[in-house]
Amino acid sequence: MIFNIFKNTVLLFVLVTIPNGNFTNNEIGKEVNYNQKPVPIVGANQIEAYLPFLKNKRVGIVANQTSVIFKAKNEFTHLVDSLLTLKVDIKTVFAPEHGFRGIADAGEHVNDSIDVKTGIPILSLHGDNRKPKPEQLKNIDVMIFDIQDVGVRFYTYISSLHYVMEACAEAKIPLLILDRPNPNGQYVDGPTLEIENKSFLGMHTIPLVHGMTIAEYAQMINGEKWLKNGVTCELIIIPVKNYSHQTEYSLPIKPSPNLPNDQAINLYPSMGLFEGTNINAGRGTDFQFQRYGAPFLNKKVFNFSYTPKENIGAKNPKHKGEICYGEDLSNEPHIRYMTLKWVISAYENATDKSLVFNKANFTKHAGTAKLQEQIEAGLSENEIKSTWKEGIDAFKKTRANYLIYN
Repeated sequence: MIFNIFKNTVLLFVLVTIPNGNFTNNEIGKEVNYNQKPVPIVGANQIEAYLPFLKNKRVGIVANQTSVIFKAKNEFTHLVDSLLTLKVDIKTVFAPEHGFRGIADAGEHVNDSIDVKTGIPILSLHGDNRKPKPEQLKNIDVMIFDIQDVGVRFYTYISSLHYVMEACAEAKIPLLILDRPNPNGQYVDGPTLEIENKSFLGMHTIPLVHGMTIAEYAQMINGEKWLKNGVTCELIIIPVKNYSHQTEYSLPIKPSPNLPNDQAINLYPSMGLFEGTNINAGRGTDFQFQRYGAPFLNKKVFNFSYTPKENIGAKNPKHKGEICYGEDLSNEPHIRYMTLKWVISAYENATDKSLVFNKANFTKHAGTAKLQEQIEAGLSENEIKSTWKEGIDAFKKTRANYLIYN
């Protein structure tokens, strides 16, 4: 066992010899090797590394549908169920945006509840409060955070991470992070948030695509003193094995209702900006973040059309029941950068440009009011991206201090 002490963080690497091959049900938590090719081993699978921290402790856990332990290819058990089987005393589950089962709409108020299967209370971090209350932590000795992120600033799981860390720091409870790969972790891109535009869609002065895992980002939150009053949270990190920032990672479980596949996740850093406009980004279809359109986009320019309808994760999608003209991106090549070309094209080809932007919401998503101004002024993508360079370069220097993976 190797312990690396990083500021207020315990970074735990466990060196074990594990045979190759798929695993049977009683081998949960060991290294999975499909077809003799090493694949990333998520923190949750390394039970032997973190179980000692949970022994004889009252445990809280921040979890959703992605919080699983993989047993074999396409087979997994939920972390909560697995830990209960191992007699871990789980007192409370805290659920982020979209809820514990991951089916609530984006931004939807999620109520507290009881898990039908286990009887454990589920407290929402996307309902009446987004930060665990002191009284909710009184019977907890250690907190677990195990959520699959996608590496984009306005994807709110990292905002929940911030508030969980802050609550744990104030209550002097250690936070055990079971790390997972970032499917968009190969690059850093996008405008840097200006602090005056801070919101739950972006809490810190980072580029839109940050290129960090949850654990790396947690170290940055601590190291940069971003928590209230400069407090720091005691972190225990179980890193991903067989992983670097150049690793391509396909998510076996969709991280939220409207990120159904690898294509959507890959395009999300670019397509997510449409969330701050009056243009539909595929919600209400089976191709979320793989198409865009609106009734006011020029149908003489765009020969693709679709009609959004209510579905799981989108009860009231933009332009529900209306024909939207736009572009199908479901067969676009994989990219390792953020692009503005689709947002710019939509703006330039709107029959009424005043209908495109929802200014306050777009600014929250972009992290800056400048981006809308630049698009409206007719700047090219290259001209706009050149204005991001200084912020990206500065962030990369800071980011380097907190990286766990190459």
